[in-house]
Amino acid sequence: MCGLAGLLCSKPRDNLNRQVSQMTSNLFHRGPNNEGIWSEGCIGLGHRRLSIIDLTKSGSQPMMSNCGRFVMAYNGEIYNHLNIRKELEKNGVVTNWQGHSDTETLLEAIANWGLDEALRYSHGMFALAIWDKKKRNLSLARDRMGEKPLYWGWAGSDLIFGSELKALRAHSSFTNEISTEALSQFLRFMYVPSPRSIYTGIYKLEPGTILTVDKTPSITPPKYPIRPGEIYGNISIRRYWDLKKQVELGATNRVNDDHKALDMIEKILEKAVVNQMISDVPLGAFLSGGVDSSTIVALMQSINNKPIQTFTIGFNEAKFDESENAEAVAKHLGTNHTKLNVTEYDAQNVIPDLPWLYDEPFADSSQIPTHLVCRAARQKVTVALSGDGADELFGGYNRYIHGPKIWQRFNKFPVSLRKFIGFTAQKIPLYFWDKFGYVHNMVRTGSKGISNLGIKAHRISEKLSLINNLDDLYLSMVSNLIEPEKLLVNKVIEPSSQLDEVMPEFDIKESSMRMMFQDMRTYLPDDILCKVDRAAMGVSLETRTPFLDPDVIKLSMQLPVDMKIRNGQGKWALRQVLYRHVPKEIIDRPKEGFAIPIGLWLRGPLRDWAENLLSKQHLVNEGIFNSDIILKIWGEHLSGRKDWTNQLWTILMFQAWNNKN
Repeated sequence: MCGLAGLLCSKPRDNLNRQVSQMTSNLFHRGPNNEGIWSEGCIGLGHRRLSIIDLTKSGSQPMMSNCGRFVMAYNGEIYNHLNIRKELEKNGVVTNWQGHSDTETLLEAIANWGLDEALRYSHGMFALAIWDKKKRNLSLARDRMGEKPLYWGWAGSDLIFGSELKALRAHSSFTNEISTEALSQFLRFMYVPSPRSIYTGIYKLEPGTILTVDKTPSITPPKYPIRPGEIYGNISIRRYWDLKKQVELGATNRVNDDHKALDMIEKILEKAVVNQMISDVPLGAFLSGGVDSSTIVALMQSINNKPIQTFTIGFNEAKFDESENAEAVAKHLGTNHTKLNVTEYDAQNVIPDLPWLYDEPFADSSQIPTHLVCRAARQKVTVALSGDGADELFGGYNRYIHGPKIWQRFNKFPVSLRKFIGFTAQKIPLYFWDKFGYVHNMVRTGSKGISNLGIKAHRISEKLSLINNLDDLYLSMVSNLIEPEKLLVNKVIEPSSQLDEVMPEFDIKESSMRMMFQDMRTYLPDDILCKVDRAAMGVSLETRTPFLDPDVIKLSMQLPVDMKIRNGQGKWALRQVLYRHVPKEIIDRPKEGFAIPIGLWLRGPLRDWAENLLSKQHLVNEGIFNSDIILKIWGEHLSGRKDWTNQLWTILMFQAWNNKN
């Protein structure tokens, strides 16, 4: 795992190496083992290395192909690179390997098969920049699901790129302003969706795409982001892999037999785990005790003779502590388990580092425990496997279960009645809803149980009057703010996002699948995978996600919705596979998720910090937010009349980031 940075300018310059080095040095945390710089004419590539496979100098980057035509800086791991080597060796295409790194394997595959074909053949996570010395063009590429980040855009007349924004900001001509369109989307989703970044003229390369610049870049950035299939001057973006096509192919080749499907899931997932356990450095896994991480750990341990290393964190607040669940799974599987006890002070101590870690505004508060568990793991291992991606692929989120049911019930009511119901539900205090949820859980002991009913009831009721179809309901369920532009001083028409793109044709019974598809192309790469990448790379830890292996993704698309959601429970098929390794009673317990009590802390130990960032004078001086609206919701939250945790945390994360940068 590494970090890359570089630039392409319109004419050669003397200080190119120094400029690239300044950008690359800001990625030290992503690659503390080595730095490499290469330049020629108008192109400069920089690389920071975290040595995982082939720890020798033969794995250093930027790397030149054997033929001398291509130079590449690359961040990631290609798990099937040994198979690729065999293919390249078959007809004597490559016979003189310099080392055994996956970087060299990928580079030679590109040199001999072409970029698109090499990436389609590669199973892994990656972001790369490759210079073709013959055609004199630059290509940037990103993995299928967006596990590894890659930003690109303009600083002055230079086209710049890198693994994180802090590398781009180090360019001497970087003066890019905050994008109000991106800010509006951040306020809605709590992250900035691709292809935008928080800065004007700087973009995220979308997953599964290749950007190519012929010869020299256009001097001025486009007014709107360039999307796959579009051309801007001599810059073009194309897809080498399309999630939509994978969904459509899966629909034509369904696996409808339960037993066959379960055997296929276990076999293909086990193969992915085996491939992702290849490492020349110590390796372990995160273990929360839930279905996703427990499945990965169970498969890891089943193919390992020695106990694997597993990691979890525990909180002093019993409501948020799930470490006992993880310990029960670890004990049953026989792993070498490490639990890090985290205090309220430990968690709060991470908050000042968040603007640096995440590099652009990011407000998923599970960023804090995620970073803490990465920090704990890094004390013993350099690589950790995680269960990320399972919820989106196998139907784990509550919205997939309850969303269609909610719409079926409330669609029968006229809009005026929905508004009345929503208004009335919001007037009922949170504590009343929570008491009702407590009574429900006591009476219906056989159910999964309802947690935080008050917050959930208020959120749903707020949105009831604004939805016209299931897609509207999904958007409202993933929105932190329904009308974020109201918070801004300068009004902006919220731009379109990937959520507005045409979706595959789903059967009417597969309404939940529509939500999963939307999450896979937005929430997964821009929230979940971003969160894990920054949290881990901040402590130089590589994370790997077996659920995002291409063969696992392909199989998940072939499963009917009934195998994902059955009897009101998500991840049905995945659970059955896990029960082959871990008793059901250990796994089936209500889970809160990776949550921390941010809302309570804002009323207590974080109050002074928050009030400093939200002071009227501070807000007015910035000229970004409507101070009256923000101070109103701050007051309501402090009084306990309403829970504005997510909305306030989103604003605070922007304020903290803006102050830092």
